[in-house]
Amino acid sequence: MTMLARLVVGLLVLKVAAASPARHPRQVELDTYDENNYDVDADNVNLENQDVYDYYDGVTIDEPQIEIGTLAPPEENGGEEEEEAEAEPEAEAGAEGEGEEEEEAEAEPEPEVEEVEEAEEVEEFEEVEEVEAAEEEVPIQPKFISGGGSGGSGVLMGPDTQGGMATCLLCTCLGGSVYCDDVRLQSVPPLPKETTHFYARYNKITKINKSDFANMNKLKRIDLTSNEIGRVDDNAFYGLPALEEVVLRENKLVHLPALPASMTLIDASHNILGSTGIQKEAFKDMTGLLYLYLTDNNIDYVPVPLPDSLRSLHLQNNNVQMLHEDTFCNIEDLHYIRYALEDVRLDGNPINLSRTPHAYVCLPRIPIGALI
Repeated sequence: MTMLARLVVGLLVLKVAAASPARHPRQVELDTYDENNYDVDADNVNLENQDVYDYYDGVTIDEPQIEIGTLAPPEENGGEEEEEAEAEPEAEAGAEGEGEEEEEAEAEPEPEVEEVEEAEEVEEFEEVEEVEAAEEEVPIQPKFISGGGSGGSGVLMGPDTQGGMATCLLCTCLGGSVYCDDVRLQSVPPLPKETTHFYARYNKITKINKSDFANMNKLKRIDLTSNEIGRVDDNAFYGLPALEEVVLRENKLVHLPALPASMTLIDASHNILGSTGIQKEAFKDMTGLLYLYLTDNNIDYVPVPLPDSLRSLHLQNNNVQMLHEDTFCNIEDLHYIRYALEDVRLDGNPINLSRTPHAYVCLPRIPIGALI
């Protein structure tokens, strides 16, 4: 069997040798190369062929070569140390978790303690509500402090009021305007001397004193809508040289106070002036008066004479029963026309306008009221 195998191998070797191609003659010459027969001088090769690129110029022997290998497998002892290191944090985490559970169990208050704390919180909340309700019920009443007063100190926050609080802290001051709306006032606070417009609407002021607006030479408008004013001292407004507009609607006035001749707007609607609450010829000298509003006052007559400048007269919901020829017109001048007075309201009065057409023949528009 061995002889047969050797015979087969020998035949294969002979077959391969016979199949190899014959060598080329040129190749034979190269194999028999003789250095002595070569004409080129080896020392001058580089000089004669300087343009020939040398593929070995960029190669240096000193350049480091990257050596690729494999990492040695970890030792058995090292693996055991790593497993122990990983097990230690897990054990510490478990210990911490148990500690936290114990602390939470200790921190949980007993039911009785929680109930006591809740009861105390409810009591404190009720006490706070009672204090706030008491504060809301107590009205604010500004009082004069020694050295203060209307038209006095011109400091930034205005004169001091109750407890030393400045007017511009209790109210809102914007330029020359002072707004004291709905702050539970019972009297007029002392104002900065530069005040031009004063608003104290929706308060509980009951009286206007002569000193409230003393020396307020720049005051142009006073609005005391919706208070409880029942009395105004004599000359409380009359001595204000720049005063032009006074609003006293929705109060308890029984007498209209004396006003300066510089007035342009008077609104005393929704009071109780009646038949004696307006002085005789109260508006005669107000040559610049434009708007006169006396609605809902139980007035039983038109307060004449009215200045020619008047544009709007509101007397609705009163007790006016009669108009005369000279109420609006000039009986001595049949061609007289009162061009300015275009808005006359007499609706809500027990008067029939159709019975006295001569009383408003000089008006550019017929008054609003009952015609039947």
